[in-house]
Amino acid sequence: MSEPVLLVDRDRRGVVRLLLNRPKAYNALSMELLARLEEELLQLADDPKARVIVVRGAGEKAFCTGHDLKEMGANRRYAVLKSLFDRCSRVMALLVRHPLPVIAAVQGIATAAGCQLVAAADLAVASEEARFATSGVKYGLFCSTPMVALSRVVPQKAALEMLFTGDFIDAREAWRLGLVNRVVPASELDQAVEDLVSRLLDKPREVLALGKQAFYRQLRMGLEEAYAYTSEVIVQNALSWTFAEGFRAFVEKRPPVWEPPRGAPREQATAKG
Repeated sequence: MSEPVLLVDRDRRGVVRLLLNRPKAYNALSMELLARLEEELLQLADDPKARVIVVRGAGEKAFCTGHDLKEMGANRRYAVLKSLFDRCSRVMALLVRHPLPVIAAVQGIATAAGCQLVAAADLAVASEEARFATSGVKYGLFCSTPMVALSRVVPQKAALEMLFTGDFIDAREAWRLGLVNRVVPASELDQAVEDLVSRLLDKPREVLALGKQAFYRQLRMGLEEAYAYTSEVIVQNALSWTFAEGFRAFVEKRPPVWEPPRGAPREQATAKG
């Protein structure tokens, strides 16, 4: 019996680790793997006990090398390819719209849609050995969909150089360009991810979800519209139980307790928007 293409591990704190489990195929995004990712992400969006998502690739050679070119080559029909890329785009957009913070833990290479996956994650930690490329152009396939995520986190000329040449950049250059948050030795990758996770877990889930949604929405707005929108967001936030508890904790000089009073509604943040 074959191994599952996606392994899901959840700890008691609500940290959910999604392992792309196709190491022999360099964790390429097959149709099956994309379907499982979409299914799991949608379930987690409605799971109040889930707090943080960490995405990683199995093995040491690759985080993810993008779409499975062998699978694509064997299915070069419009309906099949349209379904494949539409699903991939839904998964990437869902990462951005998801109420939970998403961290990419990157070892090895991240190419094409694998690089897109890193760019679409909210945060990313890379090992010093990690390398990144939008390499489709070298095979006659411009990385049009990876371009969407890449161009939103990397300066324009740097993004175009990656897209036009397909050449690799190393982890330090990825950090300099803003594609990843930090770079650490491979032996310290797990600990660096854990350190970042722990800094999110002591924040209220509802407020992180609200803030993430507001961050991505305001990026699409003009200056005045963005201020009008975020002013309403912060007013509603200030009226919530989370701020009431945070303020009481501040005055009482104690750690806040991020559980709503009995009978009080939890603020809801959706994976839409």
